Parts: sequence; structure tokens; C-alpha cells
Amino acid sequence: MSKLRTALAATAALGLAALAAAPAQAAAQPAFLAASQMPPSSTPWTATRVFTGVPENGGALCAPYKIPAQNTRYREFHTELDTNGVQITTVARTEADAVKLVDTLRKALAGCGPLLERQNPGLRAVSAAHGKLAVEEGAWVYSLDTADPQVGTTDIHLFAVGRDGRTVTYVRWGQMGDLKDAPLAAFRTTAKTAVNKLW
Repeated sequence: MSKLRTALAATAALGLAALAAAPAQAAAQPAFLAASQMPPSSTPWTATRVFTGVPENGGALCAPYKIPAQNTRYREFHTELDTNGVQITTVARTEADAVKLVDTLRKALAGCGPLLERQNPGLRAVSAAHGKLAVEEGAWVYSLDTADPQVGTTDIHLFAVGRDGRTVTYVRWGQMGDLKDAPLAAFRTTAKTAVNKLW
């Protein structure tokens, strides 16, 4: 009888442990980049906490309102010299939905320059693709180089869109300057890290 009681107690303990673990597993969320994992800068990066939803104005430069707010979180990054960035991560309902979102974001990033020029007469904007990264289901890197002759400013942005299963992440880096000033190689490393860290 004592052996039976011991076996029943052990079974009950295992059941309680499984129940305790279930909420933790259900609450698991994709991980985000740390400030130190952004491309090197002359002043240190700082990162906000991770917020629920998408940032203001539709969330993503060159892809506004493309990323759904549901099941989405984001973190913003800044340095003291106006270099900034954001990571937005969403978990799609199915893997097929995630594939569609990646395709939508890639098309938006590739066509961003011509679209901005049509929307802003006088602005010069050039988008370029910088290839695919071998990480999980893949990540793709793009740039946007803009110049506003009326204001006299130039800005450069780098983007990455990557996927791990149903999870899609968008990473943006930006500062004043031109493409030649951008840390493209380091950003590729950041993009790969972002996708690898998701799960």
C-alpha cells in the first residue's frame, strides 16, 4: 500500500509540475535584440523596453500599416548622435501567413524609394536590395538613401526582414548621411542575430 501511495504522489507531483509549466510555455514570446547587438556606433546604444503593438504611424518606415498590431511587439533603439533603430516582431496565425507578410514587406522595402519620390516632389530617394542572409527561413537586407535639396539633408536607412517559422521580424537602422556611411556589414550581423534570437 505504501508503494502505491508513493507512486500516486509522484504522479500527482508530475501533473502539478506540468500544469505549472503550461502557462510559462504559453506566455513564451520571441526574444529581441539588445542595445549592444546593434551596429557599432561612436556613442553607446540604448534600448527601450519591449512594447505591445506597433510604433506610431503604422509602425514601419517604408512599410506603414503592413505589420498587424495583433500578436506584435517592438523595441526602439537610440544613440546620442541621432542614430536610431527599431525592431518589430509579429507571430502570424500560420506559417503561410508569415510567408505572405515577408513577401509584402520585401516588396514595400524594394519599392520604397520611387514611392517616396511620388509622394514628396523634389525628394530624391533610392532603394536597393543587398541580398539574402542564410539564417532560419531567411532574412533579406535593403537600404533607402534619401536627399532633400530644399532642406539640405541626407539620410540613410538599412532594413532587414527575416522569418523563423510563423514569426516575422523587421529591423531598421537609420542616421544622417549616405549609403557609403552606413555599416552594412555590421547590420547584416545584427539582422542574423535578430532572427536567431527569436526562439
